[in-house]
Amino acid sequence: MSEFSNALSASSSALKAQATRLRHVSENISNADTPGYRRKTVPFETVRDMNSDIENVKTGRVHLDRTDLAQIYDPSHPLADGSGHYEGSNVDLMIEIADAREAQRSYEANIKMFDQTRQMSASLMELLRR
Repeated sequence: MSEFSNALSASSSALKAQATRLRHVSENISNADTPGYRRKTVPFETVRDMNSDIENVKTGRVHLDRTDLAQIYDPSHPLADGSGHYEGSNVDLMIEIADAREAQRSYEANIKMFDQTRQMSASLMELLRR
């Protein structure tokens, strides 16, 4: 495999990983007010391609955040116990927004790397045609 293919493979795998991360962040944000919802996180792992010396990025198994759920006082809520409390979610919107922004920036950087590699490959092909 050529160096161009290796670079495209690495940036492509990183794009897929960041897209998965953004999907979980958006699920967390959409369920921030769902009682009993636990925040999802997804770790990244590196995987070495046996055909080349390149390491690609892969997402691991989804983890549920085990921090305590917020106790919300609302005696009129159908899930409230005898003391008027129910368990909310452990999603912090500020953390989710920061994670989304970080994933977006990383996605944009990998798009640029992918595009520059494609442009270099096209320029090389143009030189070879002369």
